Parts: sequence; C-alpha cells; structure tokens
Amino acid sequence: MATGGRPRSFDREEALERAMLLFWRQGYEATSVSQLTQAIGINPPSLYAAFGDKHRLFSEAVQRYQDTSGTVMTRALAGEGTAREAISRLLRDLAAEYTRPDRPRGCMVITAAVNCGPASEDVKSELRTLREASRQAIQDRIAADVRAGLLPATVDTAALAAFYASVIQGMSTQAVDGADRPTLEHIADLAMAAWPRQDG
Repeated sequence: MATGGRPRSFDREEALERAMLLFWRQGYEATSVSQLTQAIGINPPSLYAAFGDKHRLFSEAVQRYQDTSGTVMTRALAGEGTAREAISRLLRDLAAEYTRPDRPRGCMVITAAVNCGPASEDVKSELRTLREASRQAIQDRIAADVRAGLLPATVDTAALAAFYASVIQGMSTQAVDGADRPTLEHIADLAMAAWPRQDG
C-alpha cells in the first residue's frame, strides 16, 4: 500500500493522448468531464489533480496535437526549395494526414471549437491564434520568394496566404465530411493552379 504523496495509477502521456483524440473527434464543448474521465480511466479528482480543469487539459491536448500531427506544416514549409513547392507538398501531406485511418478526420485546430458558444470564447481565441500563426507562416514563406525574385513584387502575399489557409480549412472540413485522400489531393492540385506566374 502506498503511503504519503499522491501516486497515480495511470500513464499521464497516454491519458493526454486519449483526451486529445476525444477532443479532436467531438470538439471542446461536446466533450464532458465525465467522458474524459471514462476515456482516460480515472475519476474526476484525479483528472483535476493531474491536469487542472477541462480547459487546461484541452490546451495540453492541443499542444500534443501540435507536436505530433501538427508538425506537417512545419516540415513542409521548411523542407522544400521554393514556396510553391513547399505549399504544394503541404497540401498533399495534409490530404494524407486528414484521412489517416488511425486518427479522427481533419485538423483538430480547425474543428475542435467550431460549435463553441460565447462561454468558450477563450477556447475559440486559443485556436484562432494557432490558425493565424499557420497563415502567417505560409505568408512568410511566400514573402521570402518575393524578396528572392522568385515571385513578382506585385504578389499580394497576405491575400495569397489567406487563400491557401482557406483551402486548408476547406480540406479539413471535406475530410470530416468523408472525403477520401484522392479527393483532397485533387483539391490540392486545383488550388496550386491558382499560384501566380513568375513572369507576373
């Protein structure tokens, strides 16, 4: 019998993984503390002791998502020669990621607060900030090519980044609605047809 302290009878990382999947699949507001404790296999006091309140658990779950599935964007934007190549790879990689059979469909950062009401504005703001950071990363990659002379100086980098961020959000929604990987890849190919010509 354990004496002193508060030994935990569960693996915290595994518990966080299960919470992430539940939030990802159902969204923040639709996921209750009761469902979380059942998925993790602990009682509410243990959950609060380990993670704090539901919002803090959600924030940790989102960070776990960012550190795993969410690295697709970082890898794509950092790993290709031109912005066009990077964004093309990003869209095709997301087509695969959003339709993985071992994960919920779509992007957690896009879907987890879609149906949240005013009481969860802090959650919506948290995810909005992450989406804005992703859009900014795309814009920065495009702007680097403009500075390098690989794209015309007339390119509106903010508008182009917003367009591809919108494509990504649409692909996530399509995946949630059941679109398969080839369908999303076709969307990605069509989106790349909108890329500005280097000759302006």
